[in-house]
Amino acid sequence: MSGFKQPDFLERQEAAAKAKKAALDKFRAKAADPALADRLTARESSAADRKAIKSARATEKAEKKVRDAERAEQAKRDAALQAERAKAESAERERALEAERKAARDARYAARKTRSKRR
Repeated sequence: MSGFKQPDFLERQEAAAKAKKAALDKFRAKAADPALADRLTARESSAADRKAIKSARATEKAEKKVRDAERAEQAKRDAALQAERAKAESAERERALEAERKAARDARYAARKTRSKRR
């Protein structure tokens, strides 16, 4: 019974070289495959499409941010204008009320004067 024989160094070296050569041949066969080239081109084109879509979204998002800022600024100006109008109207009402009070006071004073002149 001779049993299992251990491969010596030279046999192991040859086996490793054959395995490397087989892997290299397999890689070269895949690299030369026209379907692989088609898949790579398709992948590159889809990546370019995704990049274009992403940049379009970023541009749209930036434009939306600018529009929102403009709207907020316009709303702020409108609110300030409305507050100014309300303040002016309030002051006008106050002046009218004051004039009304003065007229009533003057009428009471005139009535008192006429009553005292009659006596």
